[in-house]
Amino acid sequence: MSDTLSVPDSQPGSALVSSVPRGEEFLRLYLSEMPVLLPIQHLTEVLSVPIGQIVPIPHTPPWVMGVYNWRGEILWMVDLGHLCGLIPWYQQSTYGSTHSVVVLQVQRHKARSAFRQSSSAKNQILGLVVNQVGDIERCNLDMIQAPPSSSIMPELASLVRGYWWQAEGDMLAILDGTAILEIMPK
Repeated sequence: MSDTLSVPDSQPGSALVSSVPRGEEFLRLYLSEMPVLLPIQHLTEVLSVPIGQIVPIPHTPPWVMGVYNWRGEILWMVDLGHLCGLIPWYQQSTYGSTHSVVVLQVQRHKARSAFRQSSSAKNQILGLVVNQVGDIERCNLDMIQAPPSSSIMPELASLVRGYWWQAEGDMLAILDGTAILEIMPK
């Protein structure tokens, strides 16, 4: 897709009219080898976090890795692949000494989980540990399809906003940041 601007030639000096298709930007993330997309509007920052700086917390779900001190805030860290029903990071042969983390931030009124709230803002934050962070993708919203109910893992089903079929034939799951926060323990 190319972003173009067209200038109406009927009236000199008239305003530019955008012919850019309606779309949204997503960050491509890899969970094991599975690529997924997460809306850029729900993301604050991408971090590289040493394993030893995540403090485990007992009596939490297995996909909650612990907490991390992020700019003076307690940032709960979640293994996004494990949450989605994939192999946990610690069972993968490719894990290293640092984690790639995207900081998910959603407005409080959209996500009602009391699990993690930023004390300085009306937002909820969560660190999502992923295998790899990829490129930014621009997707026409009209191309997003409802998730197929039969071919989706049950753990992933509640977190998926829809699917995007790329021109190359690849299907990418689009995750819903609000749904990820909603699944967190209360």
